Amino acid sequence: MSLYFRYMIILLKSQLQYRASFIMLTIGQCLTPLTSLAAMYFLFERFGQIKGWTFHEVALCFAVTHIAFSMTEIFARGFDTFPSLVRDGEFDRLLLRPRSTVLQVLGSKFEFTRLGKFAFSVGLLAWAMMQMPSPWTTVKLMTLGFMIAGGVLIYLSIFMMAATLSFWTIQGIEIVNVLTDGGREMTQYPLSIYHQRIRRFFTFVVPFACVNYLPLMVLVDHKEAQSWYALLPLVSVLLLIPSIGIWRYGVRHYRSTGS
Repeated sequence: MSLYFRYMIILLKSQLQYRASFIMLTIGQCLTPLTSLAAMYFLFERFGQIKGWTFHEVALCFAVTHIAFSMTEIFARGFDTFPSLVRDGEFDRLLLRPRSTVLQVLGSKFEFTRLGKFAFSVGLLAWAMMQMPSPWTTVKLMTLGFMIAGGVLIYLSIFMMAATLSFWTIQGIEIVNVLTDGGREMTQYPLSIYHQRIRRFFTFVVPFACVNYLPLMVLVDHKEAQSWYALLPLVSVLLLIPSIGIWRYGVRHYRSTGS
């Protein structure tokens, strides 16, 4: 972890070389969730609620999703941009170093400008929490922490599996964005508003529901909530473990592009 933090400090200093650009990009990152939130607000302003969910409850769901995604972009962007390392032959250099390739890829890129999106989402989360009529117990706060951590692990797992495909495809596969950007856009709302097939896919195949929708029911005291839903975000570890295994398999079968 000492090496990981060194990577982080070095890249932060390099990005701060152009501070005005860094500040403007950071502020600009607030616009992405802001525009989506504005669309959500006008939707609720027109209809009042969606399938029993109020604006404050959905805003809580929205904030958790964007916090998890922005944290993944900040600290795991190296896997999202990994195809360029394979295409340019830079991954060969990583293999020669006596450190884990996972650690080195994680430390190859940090998107600190995403702090703007993160800060906006944290502010929205704090506001949504204050609007909840029921008190925030220790169990609810722990569930909230599990939801954010679980979301980060799921996005990291998807980034890692997508990066592994680059060992064979060389170029990145855009269809993976259906699970990353698409998953983020979809989980801004409770999954109960979608078709049953979509709910099943994002519960049993890519378990976004386990780190977002089902624990959210505990936070808002939904009538159908079960107490064990609070532990469902731990399921995200079950997706990360095979992702690491798939990554190691890809590394063993890697062939240099010769760039």
